[in-house]
Amino acid sequence: MNHITATMAGNVWKVTVKEGDEVKAGDEVAILESMKMEIPIEAERAGKVKAIVKPEGEFVNEGDVLIELD
Repeated sequence: MNHITATMAGNVWKVTVKEGDEVKAGDEVAILESMKMEIPIEAERAGKVKAIVKPEGEFVNEGDVLIELD
């Protein structure tokens, strides 16, 4: 899997990585805000951030791609 997806619907509150960053499995890459809760999104595998698909402030649905990895 070369992407990180939203685990639930909500707004992208914060993206904690930028394009070109290396991430390890378990690293926090973004935070979603839903129903006044902050939900951390973690990388499921290691890789290099290729693209931020959903920037901060954008609404996402469960399963939407947030970040693409190389």
